Amino acid sequence: MLRTLLLFDLDGTISDPLEGFVRSINYALEACSYPPYQGSVLSQYVGPPLEDTFKTLTGADDDRTVSELVKKYRDRYAEIGYAENMLYPGIREALESLTRNDIPMGVCTTKRQDFAEKILQRFDLRPYFRFISGGDIGIKKWQQIEALLSNNAIDRNTIMIGDRAIDLSAAHQNGLVSAGVLWGYGSRSELESAAPRHLLVHPGELTTFLG
Repeated sequence: MLRTLLLFDLDGTISDPLEGFVRSINYALEACSYPPYQGSVLSQYVGPPLEDTFKTLTGADDDRTVSELVKKYRDRYAEIGYAENMLYPGIREALESLTRNDIPMGVCTTKRQDFAEKILQRFDLRPYFRFISGGDIGIKKWQQIEALLSNNAIDRNTIMIGDRAIDLSAAHQNGLVSAGVLWGYGSRSELESAAPRHLLVHPGELTTFLG
């Protein structure tokens, strides 16, 4: 039986953040006198760091403007946006199955740690994970994984599971195996370009990692 730790992304992998993400992005843009965007446009930005998204959407290149946009986003997200997440069908059952079979799991997300904790607690999923690694401005996912390795929270047998190429490339940069999931926001071509060891179509396939 496989005992390798599974390291999950959050947005687009465990839960669908789109509603809260779009509303919080547009709240921040309008608060800083920028025009809002349709959700169909903003969906492509689920996953990457917020500061990169705001730079792309506004063309701003100064840290002060970007920091204010991120602050406004987080003001709304902390109050309302986190609760607008939706759990992907089949995720709870998959996590329960992995837990019953003693597969250790953790979360590594670019979302701030307190937000990630609130989302997982809202869905009663927090007990399934040994730890939550959250991000912040200026911290890349590959650096989060590097820190987890340095702290012995994970080892190089860990499998990173995520829906965007950034998740997979961060794993590879640290010598980890990766698994892409197709129920999130990364397309098949995006994920295949990052050459994951596994490519999963629906959450039930997470039982692949039972051995």
